[in-house]
Amino acid sequence: MQNTIEREITMKASKERIYEAIANPEYVTQWFPETLEGSYTVGEQPIFGFGDHGKNQICVIAAQPHEYFAYRWVPGASNFLGDVLTVPNTLIEFRIAELADGTCKVTLTESGFADLPTELMEAAYKQNSGGWDFMLDRLEKYIETV
Repeated sequence: MQNTIEREITMKASKERIYEAIANPEYVTQWFPETLEGSYTVGEQPIFGFGDHGKNQICVIAAQPHEYFAYRWVPGASNFLGDVLTVPNTLIEFRIAELADGTCKVTLTESGFADLPTELMEAAYKQNSGGWDFMLDRLEKYIETV
């Protein structure tokens, strides 16, 4: 069982614009959750809404403007509402790096699958592997339109 999902995409946009798309609640809902309830700041536990697919509470762990944003959530658990830090969870990290050609590389990492309950591990990894491919494609398309 793999413990980590990692994806990289390169976009022709500034670090500032990409970071805003990931860390600003007004913009993140344009490509990832449909809704965001609560404060999307470090130490807070806002709720991502995914329409008919339910809601998931997250815990924002870190925000280093224009370079890094991270939160924890409970993968494979549609409708998890509660204190994320008291149950098995994974860490989602976005790293943004400028490249020499004026583009930026975004690296998404989700880690911690090995620490999930055995019955959730494989399904959560498989679901999120495909899910991140889909969502990062949406991020790229969103960045191209703004």
